[in-house]
Amino acid sequence: MNYRDFGQTGIKVSALGFGAMRLPTTDPDDRTQIDEALATRMVRYAIDHGVNYIDTAYPYHSGESERFVGRVLQDGYREKVHLATKLPMWSIEAEGDAERILNEQLEKLQTDHIDFYLFHGLRKPRWETVQEFDLLTWAEGPLNDGRIRHLGFSFHDNTEVFKMIVDAYDGWDFCQVQYNYMDVQNQAGTEGVKYAADKGLGVIVMEPLLGGRLVDPPEPVQAIWDSAPTVQTPVERALRWLWDQPEVSLVLSGMSTMAHVVENVALAGMYGVGNMSETDQALIARARAKYEELCPIPCTKCEYCLPCAVELNIPRLFDTLNRGVMYNKIEEARERYERMDEAQRAAACIACHECEEKCPQSIPISEWMVHIEEILGRGMDVDACLAEMAG
Repeated sequence: MNYRDFGQTGIKVSALGFGAMRLPTTDPDDRTQIDEALATRMVRYAIDHGVNYIDTAYPYHSGESERFVGRVLQDGYREKVHLATKLPMWSIEAEGDAERILNEQLEKLQTDHIDFYLFHGLRKPRWETVQEFDLLTWAEGPLNDGRIRHLGFSFHDNTEVFKMIVDAYDGWDFCQVQYNYMDVQNQAGTEGVKYAADKGLGVIVMEPLLGGRLVDPPEPVQAIWDSAPTVQTPVERALRWLWDQPEVSLVLSGMSTMAHVVENVALAGMYGVGNMSETDQALIARARAKYEELCPIPCTKCEYCLPCAVELNIPRLFDTLNRGVMYNKIEEARERYERMDEAQRAAACIACHECEEKCPQSIPISEWMVHIEEILGRGMDVDACLAEMAG
């Protein structure tokens, strides 16, 4: 396992962190049903092989992720890792909410302190929540009494807002951003990553595989990888690209199978800064351009849009269309859509827009629901519908 400096904290963190957002479940339709036996083997394998950073959050697995992490870190494992969780900004509605939630998290995690505590999913409106409830002043309390060791934030907005938040508080130790070879100009982007690192912050990368979209490439992208002089998996190329950058302190992976853990742990010991040639970088740029041509909806399957008011599985619907378009298998996508219950199809959307307020990617979800129904449900022309959406 390679280890990297975590900003100016003086702490060395493993190049790979274990993200507990996509743990395996015993029921694919019920995220609360964590497959505890398998997930325990996965997390402990990672720790036994050098991973020293475990990340969870209040809403992951509908609140069950923190409880699971509290259990899996028993038997001496808590002392081997830096533990991170997050304050759900959308739940802060009154004075005292942050204090109550933090104490609840400590109880669920079965610990007396959280090493790295984040304000979760900051965007401009949620930054206003920080200011309204003076949460930075509140955070000084648990920082001083030791319940929190380091304060940071995760982020979903544009580069300008990111820089504003970085500069607004001298006490930030770290930040967590969505970043991968497809997001160089999206959200914080490469510019934001470099800006935070220059300010001395540790930089944690989430969504390194863009919600899994970079794992199983469509044929035009695979053709680019096949043209390379060296054989590597798409996962290897994506993670290697991130670890090549000195500004990146740690890459989080939301692993859901033991195979993911074994592969990623091995890769984290192989690659570091300066491992990519100009040829490698050019190959990544070609793949990026091809993906941008193919994928219509920028959904990362983070599930922040859930629960839906009418219980639609929004990421599943987006994935159905995306895969049909990207893989040029729209008829298969239509068959998959037809097998869904009517209540689970896009036509059931009531356009309440609640999901759009939660979406880190600012996707116009209700508009896409109309086009998903047109393309997959009514068999309308794909190119015409996508052109209308783009226009």
